[in-house]
Amino acid sequence: MTDRARAGFASARPPRLATLLSLAVLGFVAVAALAPGLLAPGDPTAIRLDQALQSPSATHLLGTDQSGRDLYTRVVHGARESLTIGLGATALAMALAVTLGVASGLGGRVTDRVIGGALEVAFAFPVMLLALLLVAVRGPSSATLVIAVGIGSAPGYARMVRGQVLAVRREPYVEAAAALGHPRHRVVLQHVLPNAVRPLLAIATLGVGQSIVWASGLAFLGMGVAPPSPEWGALLEAGRMYVTTAWWLEVVPGLAIVAVAVALTTLGRTLQQRLEGAPS
Repeated sequence: MTDRARAGFASARPPRLATLLSLAVLGFVAVAALAPGLLAPGDPTAIRLDQALQSPSATHLLGTDQSGRDLYTRVVHGARESLTIGLGATALAMALAVTLGVASGLGGRVTDRVIGGALEVAFAFPVMLLALLLVAVRGPSSATLVIAVGIGSAPGYARMVRGQVLAVRREPYVEAAAALGHPRHRVVLQHVLPNAVRPLLAIATLGVGQSIVWASGLAFLGMGVAPPSPEWGALLEAGRMYVTTAWWLEVVPGLAIVAVAVALTTLGRTLQQRLEGAPS
């Protein structure tokens, strides 16, 4: 995500209705991730070959796949793994970003040049290409997707943290704390770090959606979680051979991914505005 895109992300405030709809979508997905049996009590891996590739109906709300498994049940039960990948990758990216960004901003000229140069190189490297490389080396799995997407996303966030650290360290309250003789680590932990990381709280919501999309893209290329997992990217990969005969196998998990990504983006924009003190 470029710096210009991040600026645009924070420039417009979403309507209140859009925020409420986003919260409703994320609430439904959260229930699906934490207690899928409440929304879809069936077995997501149960095979019924006599019901294969049935279109959406009253019996199967979202149709069935090539093995006769109910697609609604599989999408609901796949929310947990998809969200786990998105949250895990974002958490890893944020941890790396804070570590590298703070070290670059406070470590002195030499450290800043070394880390800054490394970040520039990593930032110019396409995220999907890096993810493909890591998946090819480690093999497809949820953990590999978390590591691949997390490492690929970290450089952009680290540049943001570095910029915030450089700006915050010159603020009067930071200089006053140092002048009063407070230890350097206390100044960093109590003043620099909280104010430098605060903008990431809103951006992280967008990062979760991005991570889900990138992980699903890798799965669509056959580099994600192996079937019969109901993870949304795996559902896309499994249904691509039937896109002309059973459209719901691609459309339904694709809509789930888009809905979660849009909801997280809308929520992130709302959080950004509130953190900046915009009036409601």
